[in-house]
Amino acid sequence: MASLMELKEIFRSADAVCFDVDSTVIREEGIDELAKFCGVGDAVAEMTRRAMGGTVTFKAALTARLGLIRPSYEQVQKLISDNPPQLTPGIRELVSRLHQRGVQVFLVSGGFQSIVEHVAQQLNIPTANVFANRLKFYFNGEYAGFDETQPTAESGGKGKVITHLKEQFHFKKVVMIGDGATDMEACPPGDCFIGFGGNVVRKQVKEKAKWYISHFDELLKELEER
Repeated sequence: MASLMELKEIFRSADAVCFDVDSTVIREEGIDELAKFCGVGDAVAEMTRRAMGGTVTFKAALTARLGLIRPSYEQVQKLISDNPPQLTPGIRELVSRLHQRGVQVFLVSGGFQSIVEHVAQQLNIPTANVFANRLKFYFNGEYAGFDETQPTAESGGKGKVITHLKEQFHFKKVVMIGDGATDMEACPPGDCFIGFGGNVVRKQVKEKAKWYISHFDELLKELEER
Protein backbone atom coordinates (compact mmCIF):
# COMPACT_ATOMS: atom_id res chain seq x y z
CA MET A 1 0.00 0.00 0.00
CA ALA A 2 1.38 3.38 -1.02
CA SER A 3 2.02 6.00 1.67
CA LEU A 4 0.56 9.51 1.45
CA MET A 5 3.93 10.81 0.26
CA GLU A 6 4.01 8.21 -2.52
CA LEU A 7 0.44 9.06 -3.54
CA LYS A 8 1.39 12.73 -3.81
CA GLU A 9 4.34 11.81 -6.02
CA ILE A 10 2.05 9.73 -8.27
CA PHE A 11 -0.32 12.70 -8.58
CA ARG A 12 2.51 15.10 -9.45
CA SER A 13 3.85 12.78 -12.17
CA ALA A 14 0.50 11.39 -13.47
CA ASP A 15 -0.13 10.93 -17.21
CA ALA A 16 -3.89 11.19 -16.69
CA VAL A 17 -6.31 12.41 -14.04
CA CYS A 18 -9.90 11.13 -13.96
CA PHE A 19 -12.51 13.14 -12.11
CA ASP A 20 -15.88 11.99 -10.89
CA VAL A 21 -18.46 14.68 -11.75
CA ASP A 22 -21.47 14.78 -9.40
CA SER A 23 -20.54 16.31 -6.00
CA THR A 24 -16.90 16.52 -7.17
CA VAL A 25 -16.44 18.62 -10.33
CA ILE A 26 -19.93 20.08 -9.85
CA ARG A 27 -21.57 20.95 -6.56
CA GLU A 28 -24.73 18.91 -7.02
CA GLU A 29 -25.79 15.37 -7.89
CA GLY A 30 -27.05 15.55 -11.48
CA ILE A 31 -29.62 12.78 -11.05
CA ASP A 32 -31.05 14.44 -7.92
CA GLU A 33 -31.36 17.77 -9.75
CA LEU A 34 -33.12 16.02 -12.64
CA ALA A 35 -35.46 14.29 -10.16
CA LYS A 36 -36.31 17.60 -8.46
CA PHE A 37 -36.93 19.16 -11.86
CA CYS A 38 -39.31 16.29 -12.71
CA GLY A 39 -41.10 16.46 -9.33
CA VAL A 40 -39.76 13.29 -7.62
CA GLY A 41 -36.81 14.79 -5.73
CA ASP A 42 -37.18 13.32 -2.24
CA ALA A 43 -37.70 9.70 -3.28
CA VAL A 44 -34.72 9.76 -5.64
CA ALA A 45 -32.38 11.57 -3.19
CA GLU A 46 -32.91 8.73 -0.70
CA MET A 47 -32.01 6.15 -3.36
CA THR A 48 -28.87 8.15 -4.26
CA ARG A 49 -27.74 8.16 -0.62
CA ARG A 50 -28.05 4.37 -0.48
CA ALA A 51 -26.19 3.94 -3.78
CA MET A 52 -23.34 6.22 -2.65
CA GLY A 53 -23.01 4.35 0.62
CA GLY A 54 -22.31 1.20 -1.37
CA THR A 55 -25.29 -0.80 0.01
CA VAL A 56 -26.97 -1.49 -3.38
CA THR A 57 -25.41 -2.10 -6.78
CA PHE A 58 -25.03 0.99 -8.90
CA LYS A 59 -26.98 -0.42 -11.85
CA ALA A 60 -29.91 -1.45 -9.62
CA ALA A 61 -30.02 2.02 -8.05
CA LEU A 62 -29.73 3.75 -11.45
CA THR A 63 -32.52 1.62 -12.95
CA ALA A 64 -34.81 2.28 -9.97
CA ARG A 65 -34.13 6.03 -9.88
CA LEU A 66 -34.61 6.51 -13.62
CA GLY A 67 -37.77 4.39 -13.45
CA LEU A 68 -39.17 6.94 -11.00
CA ILE A 69 -37.98 10.04 -12.89
CA ARG A 70 -38.70 8.93 -16.48
CA PRO A 71 -37.19 12.16 -17.87
CA SER A 72 -38.11 13.25 -21.38
CA TYR A 73 -35.50 14.59 -23.81
CA GLU A 74 -37.09 18.03 -23.47
CA GLN A 75 -36.87 17.96 -19.65
CA VAL A 76 -33.15 17.09 -19.74
CA GLN A 77 -32.42 19.94 -22.17
CA LYS A 78 -34.52 22.38 -20.13
CA LEU A 79 -32.71 21.39 -16.91
CA ILE A 80 -29.34 22.18 -18.53
CA SER A 81 -30.52 25.54 -19.85
CA ASP A 82 -32.54 26.64 -16.78
CA ASN A 83 -30.38 25.16 -14.00
CA PRO A 84 -26.89 24.59 -15.45
CA PRO A 85 -24.54 22.56 -13.24
CA GLN A 86 -22.48 24.68 -10.81
CA LEU A 87 -18.73 24.10 -10.99
CA THR A 88 -16.98 23.42 -7.68
CA PRO A 89 -14.62 26.28 -6.67
CA GLY A 90 -11.05 25.64 -7.81
CA ILE A 91 -11.84 22.98 -10.43
CA ARG A 92 -11.42 25.31 -13.40
CA GLU A 93 -7.95 26.37 -12.23
CA LEU A 94 -6.90 22.79 -11.42
CA VAL A 95 -7.96 21.39 -14.81
CA SER A 96 -6.30 24.31 -16.58
CA ARG A 97 -3.04 23.68 -14.66
CA LEU A 98 -3.13 19.95 -15.48
CA HIS A 99 -3.65 20.77 -19.16
CA GLN A 100 -0.68 23.17 -19.06
CA ARG A 101 1.46 20.31 -17.74
CA GLY A 102 0.36 18.07 -20.60
CA VAL A 103 -1.75 15.83 -18.36
CA GLN A 104 -4.83 14.24 -19.97
CA VAL A 105 -8.01 14.99 -18.02
CA PHE A 106 -11.07 12.71 -18.16
CA LEU A 107 -14.55 12.96 -16.66
CA VAL A 108 -15.72 9.52 -15.53
CA SER A 109 -19.25 9.70 -14.21
CA GLY A 110 -22.27 7.63 -13.30
CA GLY A 111 -24.25 10.72 -14.36
CA PHE A 112 -25.64 11.51 -17.79
CA GLN A 113 -23.68 12.18 -20.94
CA SER A 114 -25.64 15.30 -21.95
CA ILE A 115 -25.08 16.98 -18.56
CA VAL A 116 -21.44 15.85 -18.25
CA GLU A 117 -20.63 17.06 -21.77
CA HIS A 118 -21.96 20.50 -20.79
CA VAL A 119 -19.54 20.47 -17.83
CA ALA A 120 -16.64 19.27 -20.02
CA GLN A 121 -17.23 22.16 -22.42
CA GLN A 122 -16.83 24.67 -19.57
CA LEU A 123 -13.52 23.07 -18.59
CA ASN A 124 -12.10 22.71 -22.13
CA ILE A 125 -12.16 18.92 -21.81
CA PRO A 126 -12.80 17.21 -25.18
CA THR A 127 -16.03 15.22 -25.53
CA ALA A 128 -13.93 12.14 -26.33
CA ASN A 129 -12.62 12.33 -22.73
CA VAL A 130 -16.11 11.97 -21.25
CA PHE A 131 -17.31 8.57 -19.97
CA ALA A 132 -20.88 8.71 -18.66
CA ASN A 133 -24.29 7.10 -18.94
CA ARG A 134 -26.44 7.68 -21.99
CA LEU A 135 -30.17 8.18 -21.65
CA LYS A 136 -32.35 6.73 -24.41
CA PHE A 137 -35.48 8.37 -25.80
CA TYR A 138 -38.25 7.33 -28.16
CA PHE A 139 -38.68 9.33 -31.37
CA ASN A 140 -41.29 11.52 -29.61
CA GLY A 141 -38.78 12.43 -26.89
CA GLU A 142 -40.23 10.20 -24.12
CA TYR A 143 -37.86 8.29 -21.83
CA ALA A 144 -36.86 4.88 -23.21
CA GLY A 145 -34.31 3.68 -20.64
CA PHE A 146 -30.54 4.00 -20.59
CA ASP A 147 -27.66 2.37 -22.44
CA GLU A 148 -26.79 -0.59 -20.20
CA THR A 149 -23.68 -1.40 -22.24
CA GLN A 150 -21.80 1.67 -20.93
CA PRO A 151 -19.17 0.63 -18.32
CA THR A 152 -20.30 3.49 -16.06
CA ALA A 153 -23.78 1.91 -15.80
CA GLU A 154 -22.58 -0.68 -13.28
CA SER A 155 -20.57 -1.10 -10.10
CA GLY A 156 -16.87 -1.34 -10.90
CA GLY A 157 -17.44 0.54 -14.16
CA LYS A 158 -15.03 3.37 -13.37
CA GLY A 159 -12.24 0.83 -12.90
CA LYS A 160 -13.09 -0.63 -16.31
CA VAL A 161 -12.79 2.83 -17.86
CA ILE A 162 -9.34 3.30 -16.30
CA THR A 163 -8.22 -0.13 -17.56
CA HIS A 164 -9.44 0.84 -21.04
CA LEU A 165 -7.55 4.17 -20.88
CA LYS A 166 -4.34 2.45 -19.82
CA GLU A 167 -4.63 -0.04 -22.66
CA GLN A 168 -5.55 2.57 -25.27
CA PHE A 169 -3.08 5.34 -24.35
CA HIS A 170 -0.39 3.34 -22.48
CA PHE A 171 -0.70 5.59 -19.43
CA LYS A 172 1.66 4.56 -16.63
CA LYS A 173 0.03 6.54 -13.81
CA VAL A 174 -3.68 7.31 -13.62
CA VAL A 175 -5.24 9.21 -10.71
CA MET A 176 -8.94 9.01 -9.74
CA ILE A 177 -10.51 11.87 -7.77
CA GLY A 178 -14.04 11.64 -6.38
CA ASP A 179 -16.40 11.72 -3.43
CA GLY A 180 -18.01 8.28 -3.59
CA ALA A 181 -17.45 4.56 -3.03
CA THR A 182 -17.50 3.88 -6.80
CA ASP A 183 -14.52 6.26 -7.22
CA MET A 184 -12.49 4.63 -4.46
CA GLU A 185 -13.15 1.18 -5.95
CA ALA A 186 -11.47 2.29 -9.21
CA CYS A 187 -8.03 2.09 -7.57
CA PRO A 188 -6.66 -0.38 -8.56
CA PRO A 189 -6.53 -0.33 -11.60
CA GLY A 190 -6.07 3.41 -10.90
CA ASP A 191 -2.70 4.15 -9.30
CA CYS A 192 -3.87 6.77 -6.80
CA PHE A 193 -7.24 7.67 -5.30
CA ILE A 194 -7.88 11.13 -3.86
CA GLY A 195 -11.08 11.43 -1.83
CA PHE A 196 -12.93 14.73 -2.21
CA GLY A 197 -15.19 16.15 0.49
CA GLY A 198 -15.66 19.73 -0.67
CA ASN A 199 -19.36 19.33 -1.48
CA VAL A 200 -20.47 16.30 0.51
CA VAL A 201 -18.62 14.02 2.94
CA ARG A 202 -19.18 10.27 2.49
CA LYS A 203 -18.17 8.70 5.81
CA GLN A 204 -16.86 5.47 4.28
CA VAL A 205 -14.63 7.36 1.82
CA LYS A 206 -13.30 9.81 4.42
CA GLU A 207 -12.37 6.95 6.75
CA LYS A 208 -10.73 4.73 4.13
CA ALA A 209 -9.03 7.16 1.73
CA LYS A 210 -5.32 7.67 2.47
CA TRP A 211 -5.50 11.08 0.82
CA TYR A 212 -8.61 13.14 1.48
CA ILE A 213 -9.07 16.78 0.51
CA SER A 214 -11.78 19.40 0.99
CA HIS A 215 -10.69 21.92 -1.64
CA PHE A 216 -9.04 21.69 -5.04
CA ASP A 217 -6.54 24.37 -3.97
CA GLU A 218 -4.78 21.60 -2.02
CA LEU A 219 -4.01 19.85 -5.31
CA LEU A 220 -2.96 23.06 -7.03
CA LYS A 221 -0.42 23.59 -4.23
CA GLU A 222 0.94 20.07 -4.76
CA LEU A 223 1.55 20.85 -8.44
CA GLU A 224 3.23 24.15 -7.65
CA GLU A 225 5.65 22.55 -5.23
CA ARG A 226 7.42 20.93 -8.12
